[in-house]
Amino acid sequence: MAIRSTAARNLAAMRRRGPALMTLAALVALTFSGEAYARQARPAPVTEATAPRAHGDPIMAIVSIKAQKVTFYDAEGWIWRAPVSTGVAGRETPAGVFAVLEKDKDHRSTLYDDAWMPNMQRITWNGVALHGGPLPGYAASHGCVRMPYGFAEKLFDRTYIGMRVIIAPGDVAPVEFSHPALFAPTSEALTGAPSRAAALGREAEDAARIADEAKAAAAAAERDAKSLKASLRKLEQAKARSEAELKFADKKLAAAKTDQARAQAEDAQQKAATKAADAAAQFEAAKSDAVAKLAVAATTKDAAKAAVAKKTETAKTAEEAKLATEPVSVYISRSTQMLYVRRNTHKPARDGGGEVFDTSLESPVTIRDPDRPIGTHIFTAVGQNGAGLRWTAVTIDDGDDAKDALDRITIPKDVLARIAPTAVARSSIIVSDEPLSSETNYRTEFVAVLSNQPQGGFVTRRPTTNADVIASGDEYDDGFGNFFQRSWDGQPVAPQRRRGAPPTYYRPVQPSWW
Repeated sequence: MAIRSTAARNLAAMRRRGPALMTLAALVALTFSGEAYARQARPAPVTEATAPRAHGDPIMAIVSIKAQKVTFYDAEGWIWRAPVSTGVAGRETPAGVFAVLEKDKDHRSTLYDDAWMPNMQRITWNGVALHGGPLPGYAASHGCVRMPYGFAEKLFDRTYIGMRVIIAPGDVAPVEFSHPALFAPTSEALTGAPSRAAALGREAEDAARIADEAKAAAAAAERDAKSLKASLRKLEQAKARSEAELKFADKKLAAAKTDQARAQAEDAQQKAATKAADAAAQFEAAKSDAVAKLAVAATTKDAAKAAVAKKTETAKTAEEAKLATEPVSVYISRSTQMLYVRRNTHKPARDGGGEVFDTSLESPVTIRDPDRPIGTHIFTAVGQNGAGLRWTAVTIDDGDDAKDALDRITIPKDVLARIAPTAVARSSIIVSDEPLSSETNYRTEFVAVLSNQPQGGFVTRRPTTNADVIASGDEYDDGFGNFFQRSWDGQPVAPQRRRGAPPTYYRPVQPSWW
């Protein structure tokens, strides 16, 4: 009976505690299942990777701030991938569209205590760059994009000035894309462009040689003219002195009182007359010769001016023909209703590093419903497709989709005629709500920053000093002559456009583009 009573009491106790035990077990089960789910939901950490195929030169790099990774693409897809570390809060890496502007194998920071930034590839002149650096596994830089040291070294020699760099808030990738508005080169223009550029280059070289010879001849004629004028002055002075001596001899003869004095005066007067006649004859002969030689000098000078003008004209034509063989980049801004064209001249900029980009073509553009956001889309010609081009699209900012964005745009026919027939691989069209950043100048392709994303690592840096925009590298007097476009004043970062965006750092909006 005692045993039975004890068992009954234990069973009753278990029944009383049963709900609590069951609740505890359920909580434990939920905890473990939640951790397992979190492990499954968390994206796998990015590791360095190389595509398992033969690959060509990179066409673009896409940095994902969200995924903390960078991916390089060639014409067939991704080729290299690696983790990165972008800017911390308050020093955020700016999202937007950029290009490689300068490369430095062993760069030392001028902003951060001579910090080592190996294999640096600059994308803005105010200091944002891709470079090797420590990767703690999260955003930790002051605005640059840190890459693994070995990865940065590996790709350093594969990239080039002008290569597209896209920094996206999310994780995006290029997709195959086609649209009637994309450049459609003609086979005749593409085939003929190199030979035309070579022929015009030779013509420009001949014109430059002829101009140099003409300038040398004009300079020699000018020196002869100056020497001749100096000789004429001396002969004229000698003629004047001899005439004065003759007048003095005449007076002395008239004043002679004796036969002896008269004889002496007559002898002196005859000598003075002979001397004056000789001086006059020399002067007249030299003057007649000088008229002919001065006429030749003037003709030579005019010929030199004409030769220099032809040199300038042919050099400009040759440069345009050469640029037609280079990839063309077009930026279309809904904010400014303008279209901007860039081509790399590959001429070193002598006043601050990098290379000079041709900036000579800008045009108003028509955008349907200009007050409606259009997004930011990057269309890139990644390779030839028969006689045409094969394109990809990347969208990094909401608005229209890529097709609808292009549907809304009408590019002037004269602009298309200048750039579309000879468009080659690596050409691009960028459509964006944003204006060009004030960091855009003649030493950049395009710098466009998304105004609805944090920009602390961009706007807290010292802005690049404004520089005159030099068309087609004409600062070098290589045939164009030296002429400057109006001073580039850029566009500031535009104000925040949509609700729910992160805090935005921006400069005050200026009233106009120039």
